Amino acid sequence: MRIPIETVRCEGFSMDFFRFGEGPRPLVILPGLSVQSVMLSADAVARAYASMRTDYTVFTFDRRKELPPVYPIADMAQDTAEAMRALGIGDADLFGASQGGMIAMEIALRWPELVRRLALGSTAADVRGARGDVLEKWIALADAGDAVGLTRAFGGAVYPKAVYDGAEALFEKAAGTVTGEELARFSVLAAGTRDFCVTDRLAEFRSPVLLLSSDDDRVLGPDAGREIAQALAGRPDFLEHRYTGFGHAAYDLAPDYRDRLLAFFRRDFAEAT
Repeated sequence: MRIPIETVRCEGFSMDFFRFGEGPRPLVILPGLSVQSVMLSADAVARAYASMRTDYTVFTFDRRKELPPVYPIADMAQDTAEAMRALGIGDADLFGASQGGMIAMEIALRWPELVRRLALGSTAADVRGARGDVLEKWIALADAGDAVGLTRAFGGAVYPKAVYDGAEALFEKAAGTVTGEELARFSVLAAGTRDFCVTDRLAEFRSPVLLLSSDDDRVLGPDAGREIAQALAGRPDFLEHRYTGFGHAAYDLAPDYRDRLLAFFRRDFAEAT
């Protein structure tokens, strides 16, 4: 059965999402940047997170449909929070990967009532300076209309070399379907990470936090996860695991990734908190 794409309409914007699962608790997944919308991969996401279906109704959100010329992470977070409220989602378990992790951090900091547990994957609390270099290269390729170059650069940075080399033909084929509108949208979304920094606010999280990062992250760098971990070290409700060998895309490739998420969401922090 195919997962239907739905649209939630809020004041001034609309946002596509899909849902699956029959569980009583809400789980919100905020994906990272992609050259084409994650809505095209709804069935694959539902298969990957099949272990969550009994405990959760899982919601995966896109970014808003009507993009302004400048769309920073703070605005992405505000729109996503509005969409969650419009759907009656509160006290949710929230998982954000890469840019989705940045949005998730903003939501947890500004609207803590929406978040019961916060899981972060392959993300950064500070994307200023050299940490944004890979993103700037992607933006330049998108602005130049170079779908093939962007797809190669994106796949080559996100995935380990062996994985990318084995799937290069698929990336090349996908590049041929990318439209000019998708390139323009990608550029705006990628540029939204510029100047993002919540490092000095990380201690304000009111929910338990799980951090899943990679020692071989070639998008944001291995230090991005270490900085978050250092800020949260000592909290009894903070858990961390670092991967090696899966690159930035550990959230897609690590075989135990969903098991770690589910164990964290099920964990009893009553004594710790």
